[in-house]
Amino acid sequence: MFIEQPPQFIRLLYPKALWRMDKNERAVYLTFDDGPIPEITPWVLDLLDKYGIKATFFMVGDNVRKHPKEFQMVVERGHRIGNHTFNHIRGFEFLSQNYLANTDKANAYLQTNLFRPPHGHMRWMQYHVLKKKYQIVMWDLVTRDYSKRLNGPQVFEKVKKYARNGSIITFHDSLKSEENLKYALPRSIEWLLAEGYEFKVFP
Repeated sequence: MFIEQPPQFIRLLYPKALWRMDKNERAVYLTFDDGPIPEITPWVLDLLDKYGIKATFFMVGDNVRKHPKEFQMVVERGHRIGNHTFNHIRGFEFLSQNYLANTDKANAYLQTNLFRPPHGHMRWMQYHVLKKKYQIVMWDLVTRDYSKRLNGPQVFEKVKKYARNGSIITFHDSLKSEENLKYALPRSIEWLLAEGYEFKVFP
């Protein structure tokens, strides 16, 4: 649970970030990290279209550079775009000026006011600067679809166990997540709809 649904003391590290939306509203916020890539992102988009759902894609700038067609597909289908740095780098491993420069490099392609740090890692100074330029979006439920220790049914069970009003739910449109994602995402959408949840994007 520590990873899937971060405890309050972790959330207090970045108090201006969004971790969960309105807990009184029967709604969830579906997000995808690490794309876009031609192998996965179009499949995700087609699935979302099937259910009439809009989501937020936190994109790696270098993937946008390499795959502009897939990036444009996300934009044209009306989804929200977020910055996930240019090279998917961890804030703890980089000097602040390098990390911030990498984020700015990504935003030259993305042109967004939303940011999610890869792995949730930010030094305090990085966070202090980034929160002035972006709405930082973390998560209330990370599905761990990327984990080789989990299979698709286990990822789906995490959604069923931890989803709640206002949850910001994180999947990944990445090769590492492909097998688990393709099992868990359609089942998660159908389960959430059956439970009465609305899918929303960030204002």
